[in-house]
Amino acid sequence: MSSRTERLALLVAAVSMLPGGVALGEVNSAPAAQQEVRLVAPRLSAPEDLFAGGVRYEPDAPGSPFIEEGPTAPAPEDEGYQRPAAEPPLRPAAQPLEPEQFADDAPVYRAPPPPAGPKPWRLPQPRVLQAAGITMGGWLQQGITLNAQVPQDRLNGPIATNDRHAEWQMNQLWLFFEKPIDNGGYGWDLGGRLDMVYGSDYRFGLNWGLEDKINGVDQFYGLVIPQMYAEVAYNDLSVKLGHFAGILSYEQVPSVANFFYSHSYAMYFTEPLLVTGLLADYKLTDQWSLLAGFHRGWMMWEDLNDELDFMGGVKWVSLDKSTSISYTVDVGPQDVAGDQNRFAHSLLIQRQLTEKLRYVLQQNLGHENNGDPRSNQDAEWYGINQYLIYRIDDAWSAGVRIEWLRDQKGLFYGPGNLPDNSRAWAGGPGFAGDWFEMSWGLNWRPCPNMVVRPELRYDSYSGTRDVKGNLPFDDGNKAHQFTVAADMIITY
Repeated sequence: MSSRTERLALLVAAVSMLPGGVALGEVNSAPAAQQEVRLVAPRLSAPEDLFAGGVRYEPDAPGSPFIEEGPTAPAPEDEGYQRPAAEPPLRPAAQPLEPEQFADDAPVYRAPPPPAGPKPWRLPQPRVLQAAGITMGGWLQQGITLNAQVPQDRLNGPIATNDRHAEWQMNQLWLFFEKPIDNGGYGWDLGGRLDMVYGSDYRFGLNWGLEDKINGVDQFYGLVIPQMYAEVAYNDLSVKLGHFAGILSYEQVPSVANFFYSHSYAMYFTEPLLVTGLLADYKLTDQWSLLAGFHRGWMMWEDLNDELDFMGGVKWVSLDKSTSISYTVDVGPQDVAGDQNRFAHSLLIQRQLTEKLRYVLQQNLGHENNGDPRSNQDAEWYGINQYLIYRIDDAWSAGVRIEWLRDQKGLFYGPGNLPDNSRAWAGGPGFAGDWFEMSWGLNWRPCPNMVVRPELRYDSYSGTRDVKGNLPFDDGNKAHQFTVAADMIITY
């Protein structure tokens, strides 16, 4: 071998012995396990930056925006090479993504972990319903209330729905069928819901032209159909058509949606709880939504006056989901002649103050032309509800509700502002004045399918007597009362 050839061989050997080194365009003859992979795209700040469009990219998945540095597997031509198993296709996370806050306050989305402990029991789902994507479920709610004044008529005044003293009430035996809409924000989807409930609460859910034809005039237990609607979604727009819950109230008709056994004055006297019509919900952005629609009137299946009400509003939610604000209104006449136009609005603010403490504020205001039952002048009402709910642990929560409501002209009367029956409070109209109530309560969940809700409540009223000359509490003799109550809800 010539000296020139020897020098060339020594040079190649020296280069090949450099640690992991290879010049651009040269062949690397070092063992594959010693190779390093260079970044082929700019490194992102953290794996959390890879969440995009609801799809989570793992750092080593095909199509990842970057390739990790580190040793690679042997090349096919190396000894001991084994072809790796095929990578699974990239797909969205299996669970809905929930927001979390990290130390740098940047919102990051991760699939929530599976819940700890036993899962709630559900009714066996018939195959025909499963095939249609319909879920069946419900609950049983029952409770008792004790009034410190021991009224002879056993009535707790305008309290709803635990309105009977020292009398066990089966408030709600509920059954629902639901196919929720879920188009992921794109394309079409169809759904709907049917709710049926039997119990003493039926008197507070009567709709003109529906339940008054199903039930008798003077019965304590009855059947109501709170919701029966179809729903269609197209991209960011969804539309309900049928009979459904109104959008002004924080507290809801289903007992499982509320913290307290008793209800606020605002819910049952100043807001349209159930309506029949059409409601559209358009999602402008991840934070803003618009709602608009029309219906036949407050608690009306059939329209009394052939005049349609407008219902609508706007909702906002913060990026971290800790704060939400909604402003909603309802406008339309509720009298038979259709002459007394009624306007009602609700401003609702909800804020998660800490991981365990939640605050809610609701402000209501309303006006009705010629609504004063005594002078036929315009009626007006307004008030504020505040809630503090603290989660002690997974089984216990504590809450307080403070409410003030002023009925300027004494417009509202009876349960749900509907004609009373002999076993319900028949007070008013004519209670023109200020209503105040404060409730303290606990929620205890000994198992996933049960919640027990003990409650203390104090009510007081300051204003005129009603048209019968009575005060609202203790057989018409008192302007205040104190009650102790508890109920139990079993879901299925």
